[in-house]
Amino acid sequence: MLKKHEQYPNFYTVEHPLIKHKLFHLRDKTTSKKKFKELAKEISLLLAYEATSSLPLTEDTVETPLESMVTQRLAGKKSVILPILRAGLGMVDGFLELMPGARIGHIGLFRDEDTLAPQKYYFKIPGDHEQRLFLVLDPMLATGGSASAAVAMLKEEGIRNIKFVCLVAAPEGVNRLNGDHPDVPVYAASLDRQLNSIGYILPGLGDAGDRLFGTR
Repeated sequence: MLKKHEQYPNFYTVEHPLIKHKLFHLRDKTTSKKKFKELAKEISLLLAYEATSSLPLTEDTVETPLESMVTQRLAGKKSVILPILRAGLGMVDGFLELMPGARIGHIGLFRDEDTLAPQKYYFKIPGDHEQRLFLVLDPMLATGGSASAAVAMLKEEGIRNIKFVCLVAAPEGVNRLNGDHPDVPVYAASLDRQLNSIGYILPGLGDAGDRLFGTR
């Protein structure tokens, strides 16, 4: 079930007992790298279910073992899963589990030491991107700088059907993304309390990239 937060336009948390249970273990500092990766995948699958609920359908005829019937299937071009490197990679398998035919793009960003602004170092998406849904993935929506920059780069390519999906979000990041891109829905497993002085989400789950890839 989706919960809409009135103070944050176009932001939703996915309320489900399994998500809450898995997020409990994802936050646990004693959770192993292997288990952390598995939990991130499982939560991502559950988030993908809600984030894709508005995909268009078309009617078609199928032959069952007993008779033919008119029913529904997905219409249009396959969606694009776009992880923000590197931590976003930890969410890809969950989405692919639900939608194995999806295309996968990649976007790499780093922070300029002088301006602190996100800079692109890698960007690869399908060439025929018209009418595709782009699902931008990043476990943490913290300051919102990278998320906003990634969405802006997609819009520069003429892409308008965009959704952002994360595991945990801070109010600061939600405000930034909603303010810069009010047309982009944001889906999260949790809205956490705040950022600390160095931009980490509290209570959060630590550095998702480090915990996924064992570089703590």
